Amino acid sequence: MSAGPGRAAVLRRSLRVTLAASAGFYPLRYAADLPVAALYALFAPIAVGLLSAIPGSGRQQAFVTLRALPPALVLATLGTLVAVDTWAATGGMLVVGFLLAFATVAGPRPAGAAPGLQLFYILACFPPYAPETLGERLAGLVLGMLLLAAGEVLLPDPSVASYRERLANALGTASRAAAAGEVSPEHLRESGSRMRLSHIPPSERPAGAGRADRALEQGGRSVRRLLDQLATLSEASPVSPDPVSTTLIRKVAETCDSCAHSLRTGCRPPAPGELERAMRHFQTERRARTRSGAAGPTPSKAVLRRQSRVLALAESARIVEVTVDIAANGRPGEPPAPAELFWYAELSTPRLWARRALGNVTLRSVLFQNAVRTALGLAAARLVAGSLDLDHGFWVLLAVLTLGRTTVGETWQAVRRAVAGNAVGALVAGALLTGIGPHTDVYAALLAPAMLVGFSVGPMLGIACTQGLFTLVVATAFAQIAPATWRLSEARIIDVATGSAIGLLCGLLAWPAGARREVRRAMAALLRACGGLVPPTAEVLVNPVPGSRAVPGTLPTLHRLRLAEAAYAQYRTEARTTPGSAEPDWHAVLMVANHVLQGAHRLPRFGLRPSSGPSGPAATWARAAATGLDADANRIAHLFTGAGPRRSGPPSAPGPNVWSPASLSVDLEVWMTSLRDQFARIEASAARSSLRRSHGSRAPEARDT
Repeated sequence: MSAGPGRAAVLRRSLRVTLAASAGFYPLRYAADLPVAALYALFAPIAVGLLSAIPGSGRQQAFVTLRALPPALVLATLGTLVAVDTWAATGGMLVVGFLLAFATVAGPRPAGAAPGLQLFYILACFPPYAPETLGERLAGLVLGMLLLAAGEVLLPDPSVASYRERLANALGTASRAAAAGEVSPEHLRESGSRMRLSHIPPSERPAGAGRADRALEQGGRSVRRLLDQLATLSEASPVSPDPVSTTLIRKVAETCDSCAHSLRTGCRPPAPGELERAMRHFQTERRARTRSGAAGPTPSKAVLRRQSRVLALAESARIVEVTVDIAANGRPGEPPAPAELFWYAELSTPRLWARRALGNVTLRSVLFQNAVRTALGLAAARLVAGSLDLDHGFWVLLAVLTLGRTTVGETWQAVRRAVAGNAVGALVAGALLTGIGPHTDVYAALLAPAMLVGFSVGPMLGIACTQGLFTLVVATAFAQIAPATWRLSEARIIDVATGSAIGLLCGLLAWPAGARREVRRAMAALLRACGGLVPPTAEVLVNPVPGSRAVPGTLPTLHRLRLAEAAYAQYRTEARTTPGSAEPDWHAVLMVANHVLQGAHRLPRFGLRPSSGPSGPAATWARAAATGLDADANRIAHLFTGAGPRRSGPPSAPGPNVWSPASLSVDLEVWMTSLRDQFARIEASAARSSLRRSHGSRAPEARDT
């Protein structure tokens, strides 16, 4: 119930929930005289439509609501059966709480529905133990969720551009830049930044574990890199016209056009392979020109470096070509190369989901940490509420569920405001119950307006107002189910305070820093893994084995990248409790990791290789530069965490006379020089971060958002 959505979205949501809850509650309570069914019909729209945050348009929300109905029925049934015993209910809460909180690994829509599903078990697992009312409970639940789904279709949130549309637009921009050079570098980089997931609504992010979503997410990152490469190429110093590069760039433009057309129309894209053949022809021409004794003048180093940049952007376009093929056809027409980079392409959907889940079953995963913290908090709340026999004890668990945050500081801020708002709301509700007494018709008249005001005004004014108004809603609702006095408000205050204390204690004991500490660990581990890839990649180019195109193992680095991305995504959702806190440029770390991985796969397959053997000044420089880059990565990782090896030895750029086109792979030199520059920028941001923390600076931080 955050104030995050726009005012119009909040009003639409409050109207949908109020209409659905009213349409289910009033007929069941007063026409059918089924108070238990009426209670579940009231809370089902509140749980799924308000407590949950299901992203997407109206139809998408309705689809998720209907898909959540079967598990909701199972959870309500399970809660009804385990209500016989406090320990059984607590054990069930521990399991259910973890599984539903861990559902965030499945993407934004399952994650959005999970908090509401928790409420169905919570509501049912409290006394009285009444299995004979199970049918009535399930009937009310079904009616409430069906009415909510209908409201989401009839009063929908507006649709937004899909990820495929955004990807197609970015590819169109890349095509124009490659074909005619008519797009400015600033516009290219701006178009690339719009592909960042933080700029895309959660409903449209390709966050699933299936092949299509993985392919689209990989394609989006490659398009961002392609646009940045085109911008860098246009900013480089002009060189003499190069027909070989011009031909390859034209082929890149054609590939971008065909991929964009496929994404917009749904037509099958051309089978991948044509761009790769053009890249191989391009490299054949380059080798012929740089080989000793070749006919015609040897290209200058400036031309060779530009050709290397053109080949790198063609590789980015080739990855987009393959990913669009996978997203369109489900499986690639032929095994994509390199296989490690597209490891998911041949795996079945169940195996991909298993990898996603098992990959996050680690104490280093923020998704796992949040699931454990939530499950322990809910289980402890259920045990305390059952042991103390608190009236309306499910409010204790509801407080833990709604007020828990990923850091202890944020939890304390939420608890402090919620308790204050609830106290004011309880005083007003107590006066209302005392003044009106047993006149249920007055409560019936007040309930719908109270819901509409509470569900709309509350989120706009903050958590204190939300809690206070929600207290009025539950008071007017429960007064129609059973006779109620001012003690209902007293129970509400006690329950919310108890749940707040349990949630705060869990936040204090279980990973109190949230993702802030974990993002540092994950980024440091990612940098160390990336640094370790540079020397073996360089060795493949410096000391090639005839007939071999071996690629260094990259799966461990890919795994580190996934954990770092998850930690960074969680970190971005956490409000900064210290506004002046300085952090390194985490987004730059993720980008350099992608650069390292692409180079580790591209260079052994396409990179120029020296013909003079693995000795000489150029080979010595290449090995020293690669070792230095590994040391850079370890040194920066040490700045992030203050742990692990702290080696030195930054590489130096090669002088103009150190190597000749036949003595060193220009592709390797361009790649390592680019990595050196990126590492330098990351190290500078990390050093500024350390300096600000050591001096307690409160100056605003310039970091990626």
